Amino acid sequence: MDTIVAFDWPRVFMGDEPPLFLLEILLRVLVIWLWTMILLRWVGGRSLSQLSLVEFLLVIALGSAVGDSIIYPDVPLIHAMLVILTVVVLDKAVNLAIRRYHTAKEVIDGHPTEVLRDGVILCSGLQARKLGSLELMELLRLRGVQNLGSVKHVYLEPSGQVSIFPLETPVLGLPIVPPVEGALVITENRADLCCNNCGTLASPQDDCAECGARTRIAAQMAPAWQ
Repeated sequence: MDTIVAFDWPRVFMGDEPPLFLLEILLRVLVIWLWTMILLRWVGGRSLSQLSLVEFLLVIALGSAVGDSIIYPDVPLIHAMLVILTVVVLDKAVNLAIRRYHTAKEVIDGHPTEVLRDGVILCSGLQARKLGSLELMELLRLRGVQNLGSVKHVYLEPSGQVSIFPLETPVLGLPIVPPVEGALVITENRADLCCNNCGTLASPQDDCAECGARTRIAAQMAPAWQ
């Protein structure tokens, strides 16, 4: 086993391969890039936020196969091209199964989960999707929601996006703009208090019926959400 000399600058920058190998790297990049582009066009593209679990694994597998074949001289191009083709064909087969069979979609992609109903965050839905209430509030703010009292239903889709259905008539609810992290906590008993974790209307003397928290802030009449 060769002893590695620390800060051997020729090895750090050029490696142990001959200088002509740099031209081979350019050739490898060109071949693998063209091959991968052709196969990805065949698969069809979706934005990163819409990637399913299978497609996310596809990206990881392709990244490994493409990267290894470009920089490692002992990895033949035909081997890498076969790996890329196999991964893409498997992804295509899985997508076909998802489109044709409801069970396959349930197993692979999952299903929408209700995480908010009538202005109150459902802790059971958040736990099922391993999501926190503050993370959900962030997603809602990004969609323009200012107060939970303006929302009737929120579903977390398998893609990670949220589907929001507004209330026809907004009600008193938890304001999430500005974020509740900086809101004034109220300890005295008032009629306009709500849990700052899930939005349930409750007094500070009682544990929240939905999430068990005891921290309260002032609820506000929600503006209409469009």
